[in-house]
Amino acid sequence: MSHYNAPFEIHVHGQVQLRSDVDFDQLQDALTPLWKYAGARSLAAGAASAYEEEPGIQFDPKAHTLQMCWTVRGDDDFRQSLDEMCMGLNELAEQGAAIEVTFYDAEFDDEEEGDGPADGSEARDDFVMLFVGPTPAAIMQVQRDLLVQDVINMMERHFDASELGGVVSEIDKLFNRRFDDLVNSLEIGKPPRGTGGSGSGGHGSGGRRPRHLH
Repeated sequence: MSHYNAPFEIHVHGQVQLRSDVDFDQLQDALTPLWKYAGARSLAAGAASAYEEEPGIQFDPKAHTLQMCWTVRGDDDFRQSLDEMCMGLNELAEQGAAIEVTFYDAEFDDEEEGDGPADGSEARDDFVMLFVGPTPAAIMQVQRDLLVQDVINMMERHFDASELGGVVSEIDKLFNRRFDDLVNSLEIGKPPRGTGGSGSGGHGSGGRRPRHLH
């Protein structure tokens, strides 16, 4: 699949701790939705990012980690590839992990002045936080940790860290309740994804998200 005139540059960023028995072939299978979307015939061929300064998709067999800092040109249909990728990585992950996906409006980036199209329209940027892990509990742990970090960082502007124990306790109660509900539902086989609350953003909200620098 080629995307010469694609409306978005899509950046996938995250690190996943893999099981010690995972090999390159298993990882290639799990990431098939990504490298096929990029028009490649293998993970090795599709691992390079659209930007040379980005590491791309890297597998460290000694540390058993998958590192992704990879950009591909595409459209909204890439979201289906992300769903399939998450299901594949769930089978290989040793623990929960977060994956950031940012959709940059390519047309907006093409404007020389950097202030957007002449008609004043906003960039159609979007940001999604996805979560993978071997179990729903592992995924929820990552969601909980990120939320606690965000809340603490925000509230420490106004309160001492020692005063925030009750806030963390209430967050834990919310996640415990969510996990209990999940266990008691028919959705136990469908790990939750972080498309709400823990990092998803609307189109063009809060200004353009900066690209990762390395």
